[in-house]
Amino acid sequence: MRRITTAARKNWRERALEAGFAFHTIDDSPYWDESAYYAFTLRQIENDIETPTADLHAMALDLVDEIVASEERLRELAIPPAFWDLIARSWRAREPHLYGRMDFAYDGDGPAKLYELNYDTPTSLYEAAFFQWQWLDDRQRAGTLPRTADQYNSIHESLVEAFGTIAPHLPRPFHFAAVRDSIEDQGTVDYLRDCALQAGIDCDKLAIEDIGVTADGRYTDLDDRVIGTLFKLYPLEDLFADDFGRHLPSAGLRLIEPPWKAVLSNKGILPMLWRKHEGHPNLLPAFFDDGYGELPPGWVCKPLHSREGANIDMRLPDGTRLKSDGPYRGPWIRQAFHPLPRIAGRNPLLGSWVVGDRVCGLGIREDDSLITRDTARFVPHVIVEEERGALVA
Repeated sequence: MRRITTAARKNWRERALEAGFAFHTIDDSPYWDESAYYAFTLRQIENDIETPTADLHAMALDLVDEIVASEERLRELAIPPAFWDLIARSWRAREPHLYGRMDFAYDGDGPAKLYELNYDTPTSLYEAAFFQWQWLDDRQRAGTLPRTADQYNSIHESLVEAFGTIAPHLPRPFHFAAVRDSIEDQGTVDYLRDCALQAGIDCDKLAIEDIGVTADGRYTDLDDRVIGTLFKLYPLEDLFADDFGRHLPSAGLRLIEPPWKAVLSNKGILPMLWRKHEGHPNLLPAFFDDGYGELPPGWVCKPLHSREGANIDMRLPDGTRLKSDGPYRGPWIRQAFHPLPRIAGRNPLLGSWVVGDRVCGLGIREDDSLITRDTARFVPHVIVEEERGALVA
């Protein structure tokens, strides 16, 4: 794995505008960064990223049966009891899920280490699925990358296929929703809706804030139609906490992601995975904060519910402490400290994508800090040939 500096396309902003990539710059700071790319060998992708992701995905799904059947486990995850039956019903019915992202620390040598599962509202999707593929195609057409270069990326095709597979099982009307004022969330929802349309699904879009509730607890759109299926880029735990969400158990609304994803999107899944698979080469020791065991020097403290690197409390082995602000509070987990690699002054975090149950792509975000925050930059990647021990780009 190498970080290779390169000249950006002169027209990349125009290409972004044409593609509807409105959040390539956020708060006047670059988010999309093609001044460099990461080069992997096919062996690194297949052995160190793809296979572990598939294994961990299966291990995580295997835990869901155990968790939904246990009040003790649901309490450990701090899931409100009012939603336990809803979660269990959605799992037993195997309500379809769409996608998720696993975040790994990986330096190109040795096993990738799982930081967390983003299995409810993962973002950085459009840039991973579409825009970095366009970047590769443009670079190859310009002759600045060879035709033999590839990319670990079948995310778009997998999304369209997944929507086509689950479409017959989804009640109508089908709506996509996100917070009105989030340009990134709106862009992600626009992209996902386009994938659904390509799969032949008739669907609409509205803001989360515009969803209404009838007197008998049904959710409606702006035309007062009762919503059958809702893709919501809005955390399940927030729905459970909102007054708006108290109708979910009896509303008859089909959600994507389904309620059972509240189990896997919770940081508590990390100590549960470690408890069941202690010593697995891709897992880090992790414990619930009210009863954690012995950790090697250094630890990272995370709330059960947090996103975008917020409210992380990191103690390095040398005693240095790094903390990030944010709105999230306890309960917490503690996870063994395992640093991101430091390459050219940047710390890359690898996001491995799973669509349905298919492992299908990679996105990389870089931060100057060991904590990957919402200001991290997205950097594209390629797969290159390996010839006589050298990488050939």
